Amino acid sequence: MKKLAVNFKSIISVAFLFFVVYGCGTVSYFEVPPEFRSPDRKAELLKNYASYINGVIIFIDPGHGGNERGNKGFEEFESEADLNLIVSLYLRDFLTDAGAIVYMSRTNDKKVELKDRSILADSSGADIFLSIHHNAPGSIGDIWTDYTSTYYHSKENNYEYEPSERDLARYVQRDLAYAVRNSGGLGSFDGTYSDYIIYPDYGFSVLRETKIPSILVECVFSTNHFEAGRLEDDEFNKIEAWGIFRGLCRYFKAGVPRISYLNNKDSVNSGDLLTFLLSDSTGIDSNSIRMQFDSVDVHDYSFDESNNLLSYQVNKLACGFHSLRIIVANKNGNHSFPFHKKLFIIKNNQPVKI
Repeated sequence: MKKLAVNFKSIISVAFLFFVVYGCGTVSYFEVPPEFRSPDRKAELLKNYASYINGVIIFIDPGHGGNERGNKGFEEFESEADLNLIVSLYLRDFLTDAGAIVYMSRTNDKKVELKDRSILADSSGADIFLSIHHNAPGSIGDIWTDYTSTYYHSKENNYEYEPSERDLARYVQRDLAYAVRNSGGLGSFDGTYSDYIIYPDYGFSVLRETKIPSILVECVFSTNHFEAGRLEDDEFNKIEAWGIFRGLCRYFKAGVPRISYLNNKDSVNSGDLLTFLLSDSTGIDSNSIRMQFDSVDVHDYSFDESNNLLSYQVNKLACGFHSLRIIVANKNGNHSFPFHKKLFIIKNNQPVKI
């Protein structure tokens, strides 16, 4: 009979692993980004991205706070509100180091009403709005669900949908998910989700009410039993913020088309030519241009590609107010920020009565 060789080192290793996983409850595991291991590499990255994000105004909204102390996470180790603030403050520091201008809805543990978050963001003059959160499942006792997700408002077939918000969500989601080594979940191909999935035809208040381009980030599920160990580690909170930061930098590096209304007046005569300058360093995708009056697409516009001039002759619109909307993308696929203009059409140079 052959005797079994006993490898005591292997037994001890397996026993130790069993004790760590099952005896201690949670395991803290994450990859430290190369930039964190080398100060010179981090400084070089910040310098490279500074040219794209320098002067950009960003509004960060740490979710919850004050008496909103729900979602305590696995074994109630820490409130989501605190995690949101910690990550947001690290994100602020990374952004300001790169030359961005940052405003926040809160910098300490206090309650900010949902409507006030949107008002603060829109009045700040910020270019974009980010609401930072940590997720929880709908089922009590679910300690296994975990993925990283980023939300944008509305759906593609709705007038309220802004393609620029989904562009922004995709960039942030990709780098954040990579930084924390999480998937985007099975409900989305790329980890970005419409907020209508949570609240059909309504969405999140902070995305619905905020007028500037807005996204909401759910970094990880704080209720997951493995995430608990990571979220308690300050280094991991920095990594969460770093993933969001890198996504923002990549987004602005890809460029955001600008639309300038050259007529520069709110009242125009029927028959006048409206002219818009479309500017972007990467070039304009002429096939992406979309013009709407009163939520209806119009196709009889013209685009001068050599000068990036978009023109439309006002000769089919009735006298009175009309809502104009223009969407355009650059050759990297990034769409313009929301462009909406209220115009009053005058017939035969009649005096304007508004």
